[in-house]
Amino acid sequence: MNLIRASFIPHSLFVCFVAAVSCAQQPANPSPAASSASSTSAPAKKDSAGSERVVLKVGNMQVTQGEFESRINDIEPQGGDPDEKGATEKDRKRLGDDYASVLMLSQQAVANHLESSPEVGRQLAVARMQVLSDAEFASLMQQAQPTFEEVSQYYSAHLADYDQVHIRRLFIWKQKDKGGPALSREAAKERAERVCQAYAAGTGAQKLADVLNKSGDGMLDVEPVMFPRGELKRHMETVAFGLKEGEWGEVEDTSASLLLIQLVKRDRQQIGEVSSYIEKDLQAKKMQALLDDLKKKASIWMDERYFGTAVAPVPDAQRQASNPPSELHKSANMGDSNK
Repeated sequence: MNLIRASFIPHSLFVCFVAAVSCAQQPANPSPAASSASSTSAPAKKDSAGSERVVLKVGNMQVTQGEFESRINDIEPQGGDPDEKGATEKDRKRLGDDYASVLMLSQQAVANHLESSPEVGRQLAVARMQVLSDAEFASLMQQAQPTFEEVSQYYSAHLADYDQVHIRRLFIWKQKDKGGPALSREAAKERAERVCQAYAAGTGAQKLADVLNKSGDGMLDVEPVMFPRGELKRHMETVAFGLKEGEWGEVEDTSASLLLIQLVKRDRQQIGEVSSYIEKDLQAKKMQALLDDLKKKASIWMDERYFGTAVAPVPDAQRQASNPPSELHKSANMGDSNK
């Protein structure tokens, strides 16, 4: 998303920015203490001398390189890093022009006492609440970060969940695209049996796959396909995890095709492969517990005559809803997206 030019700056962005810069107005020659405070508001991207260099002035307000680079990312997080190696002079100039325009308009708004108007004051209050809410959420997320020991304990207690099978699938078509006669259930089983016997006798999977493809009789996986537990259909998974290595099992028999699978190998995902997923799951659960505890301590009350008594939908239902959730709803349920 490119930063919108000054004449098309959204009102919500303008109001949020006024909330920030109205507190940051400073004289042309800021005191050392003020400079020190502003320089620590965001991590420096270059050496301190470069970050403290004044690169922009609007009226009597000065903006250092460090302030500009951190604030422009707050306003336009997807707009790119103005100090990134690949950033062009034209890109940086555009961002500077836009930033100066927003700063100019915010100063004019303060001069016109627009922050005192009920509507702008309401939006500033909402913006402040949102910033504080996001800050507390980030703090809670940090507290909910699971330790390596917790991840290891969870993995050890759920080993079966990380089993996986490497299977070879054999499809026999009962109805051929080339218009040949349809195979009966018995004929399809007989054709599949011949393929399995040929494979057991040493005929390579590639050769058998080529024959099936050429004849139009079916399809065979030349290389086995890996499926972790939970990714196969329930019936197919039951068959796959119940086979011994090298065995074939029938998993599907429809009017169109017959499907057999061979268990080539069964193993288990190592903790290093799944630790990131476990961390997210544990963090989401711990985060939910922290939020539930906060809600209890906050003594939240809602007027049932106004809000009703219906139970809120589960997170999955929220994500699948056709109507997108409101910003307030997304903020209140931010933890659900990490589950």
